Amino acid sequence: MKKMKMFFDIEKEEQWLNEQLQKGYRCTNISGLGIYTFEKTDKRYVMRLDYQDILLKKKFKDYKGIYEDFGWMYINGSLLSGIRYWQKEDDGQNEIFSDRQSKCHYYKRLINYSSGFGLLCLFFSYMIYKDSGLYLTEGLWSMKGAWFWKAFLFETPFALLRSLPALMFAFFAISFYKAYRKYSMLKEK
Repeated sequence: MKKMKMFFDIEKEEQWLNEQLQKGYRCTNISGLGIYTFEKTDKRYVMRLDYQDILLKKKFKDYKGIYEDFGWMYINGSLLSGIRYWQKEDDGQNEIFSDRQSKCHYYKRLINYSSGFGLLCLFFSYMIYKDSGLYLTEGLWSMKGAWFWKAFLFETPFALLRSLPALMFAFFAISFYKAYRKYSMLKEK
């Protein structure tokens, strides 16, 4: 079974993947385009996601080895940096972060991830809007009657597409805020 889904919040993605596991579908692959491949299973699995900054080949091998020593199976992830997908049979020891400090480091990495992509989206939004605005049809606002509506309806899908970086910035800003709030709560304890 294949499902296509996009996430901007790593914790919501993890929750959704675990819901699929509860329904009896084990994840076997995740493409970079948001296509998840599942297979039916009778065993109970749990899935955890981790975000890692750049890991060179040796560090990645060590990172992967630590998780595999505890029974986690690596599903997918970028070789350099990004979200790593881990899955194992449910045995009661289902957390990948065993202490407060490692959880703090995780949220710190999520803060960096969200702020980096958020700023990139903000930059793209600025580049799109700085000279032209959302609607590019010349004289659109001075047109009258049917010509206006035809031009407006034709241009609207393109305008929505141009607004996508601003929307993505908002999603990453929310993700940043959630990670920062959880990080702050852990630091206070």
